[in-house]
Amino acid sequence: MNPRIHQLHQPLPTPPSKKASIKPAKAFHEVLKEAEKLTVSKHARERLQDRNIHISERKWEQISNKMSEAKNKGVTDSLIITDQATLVVSTKNHTVVTALDREEASSKIFTNINGTIVMED
Repeated sequence: MNPRIHQLHQPLPTPPSKKASIKPAKAFHEVLKEAEKLTVSKHARERLQDRNIHISERKWEQISNKMSEAKNKGVTDSLIITDQATLVVSTKNHTVVTALDREEASSKIFTNINGTIVMED
């Protein structure tokens, strides 16, 4: 055998592996729904608790839907006015940034928003 030519090595045998369990793929609409899940920031949660503001699950769903609508219209930061509270939200990342009760909100000036959502029962 020519000393400049080396013998090819056989590949090492691969140890038998456990077959990974395959999870069924999620439908696109399920992934989209999870991505648009409403997040309440730590700051907003504290404000809701401190100000004794209670918002029903149904109302949170409505707020989330309105945020999606606003985002589709190009709104990135919005003020949401409900009968229970006034919320400052980021539609960009689907997050409630802060919360005020209605009385407190009446004397405030809101900046850095480019849309307002008024929700009625």
